[in-house]
Amino acid sequence: MRTKNILSGLLIAAGIALPIAAGARTDVSIGVNIGPPPPPAPVVVPAPQPANVWAPGYWAWDGYRYVWVEGRWIAPRPGYVWVAPRWEHRGPRWFFVEGRWAPHHGHPGHHYGPHR
Repeated sequence: MRTKNILSGLLIAAGIALPIAAGARTDVSIGVNIGPPPPPAPVVVPAPQPANVWAPGYWAWDGYRYVWVEGRWIAPRPGYVWVAPRWEHRGPRWFFVEGRWAPHHGHPGHHYGPHR
C-alpha cells in the first residue's frame, strides 16, 4: 500500500511539473565585460545559387576571447529576411543575440535577404 501511495504521489508531481517544463524556454544569454572588436574587411565569395542570401560574419565568444566566424551563403526562406547575429551593449555588459530568420513584414533593424 505504501508503494502505491508513493507511486501515486510521483505521478501527481510529474503531472504538475510536465506542463511547467513544456513551456520553459531554453534561451542562453552570455554576458561579456568587453565589447567585440570591429569586424575585419568583409570577404564575400560568389553565391552558389542566385537566390542565396549572404549571412555576414560576426564575432563569437569562445569563453576566453572573441573569435571571428566567417560569413556564408544560406538558402533563402520565402517571406523571411535573415537578421544577422549581433552584440548588444546593456549596461556594463555585452550580450550576443543569435542570427535568425524573421518574417519580412515590417521587421525593424538591419537584415539581409530578398524582400518577397
